[in-house]
Amino acid sequence: MKESTQNKPRVLNKAHAKRQAPPLITAHPEAVLPMLEMLENARLCLDDLLGDLSRGFIEELLMLSARTVAGEKHPGRQEGAVRWHGRQGGVVTVGQAKLRVQRPRLRDVSGEVAIPAYAAMQADEGISRRVADTLACNVSTRKYARVVRRCAEEVGISKSAVSRQFVKQSAQALAKLMDRDFSQVDLVAIYVDGIIVAKHHIIAAVGVDATGRKHVLGLVPGSSENAKVAKDLLNSLSDRGVDMNVPRLWVIDGAKALRSAIEQCCGEAAKVQRCRIHKLRNVTERLPKGKADQARWIMTQAFKLDATRGMAKLKGLAKQLQAQHPDAAASVLEGLNEMFTINALGVEGELARCLASTNIIESPNSVVRRVSGRVTNYKDASMAMRWTAAGFLEAEKSFRRVRGHAQIKTLIKTLRPSKSELKAA
Repeated sequence: MKESTQNKPRVLNKAHAKRQAPPLITAHPEAVLPMLEMLENARLCLDDLLGDLSRGFIEELLMLSARTVAGEKHPGRQEGAVRWHGRQGGVVTVGQAKLRVQRPRLRDVSGEVAIPAYAAMQADEGISRRVADTLACNVSTRKYARVVRRCAEEVGISKSAVSRQFVKQSAQALAKLMDRDFSQVDLVAIYVDGIIVAKHHIIAAVGVDATGRKHVLGLVPGSSENAKVAKDLLNSLSDRGVDMNVPRLWVIDGAKALRSAIEQCCGEAAKVQRCRIHKLRNVTERLPKGKADQARWIMTQAFKLDATRGMAKLKGLAKQLQAQHPDAAASVLEGLNEMFTINALGVEGELARCLASTNIIESPNSVVRRVSGRVTNYKDASMAMRWTAAGFLEAEKSFRRVRGHAQIKTLIKTLRPSKSELKAA
């Protein structure tokens, strides 16, 4: 039986709709007036926003361009053939609008010296249009200054000038990061893990406070397998207000040197949780595909049990692997007690998943890799440190509280029982 089409809505294809649209608008112009008014108002709002962004962006460009001509600005000192001579108002064209900006003035013995970027933006409307497009398409309000590299060649700013500015700013950011004071922050857990940037090893530490908020604590150059480097990191934290005698959880990748440094600096106050993701990787990479999948499943199930039953299950797995894969069996048993520290502390649910691995550091590491990947030639470890610091500080802007943070109070009570609770125990 043929289906009736009497009550079915008619579907227009794109070509037909395009042919029908003009007659409809012509016949009923009043229908599109509200839409047109909304569109015009939205355009005004967008222009206002773009104007605010453009002003700061262009003034940054003009300052960098002036530095390529006159060098760095030294207050109270006048040197060189071209000298700084205050600031004055100026006008540039951005898209369809003219924008008032503050531009630096330069002078030499013959008079006023032009700023290449300002001259270029006044002479070529296409450059201003590209600046506007850059701001509108792919730059947020807190990142607009970083696209100076894109426009460098177009507006007369040398790449070396931009590089010098980044070196200066990133060095200041690293120094500020390593000078942070944590004497007033109650750090309940500290994650320590390493990252490799262009063959340079760097150790990073991120802390979680009593409210579940994350803090980038510091960076040191070197490997977590280096005892001196590990101690340098812990001593740096101690110097900046982290009391090593306060009981807290340390989540680490399993490096023996790092574990030893924590034991020496913190003693019994440190409760160490080995990263389970690292452990799974260490075990399964020593097994063929089929057995690796089975071992991963057994270990994952064991981690969900209480400490006693979980360790017993993993000991059983090691016994099964011992005959044909002794290296995998040894990896299962290595640091076994510290695989279940959070279980022994009664941590469960979302918080347990956050405290069972160093993923909190892995997330900023991915930002570091993305940011540092733009560099093709790292000159030394200090350069790698600066770029790593820039990546971590960028990631920190998006930090959220750890999942399950409501359970941290319970963890604190377990880690730091009161005197009455100790007597009762």
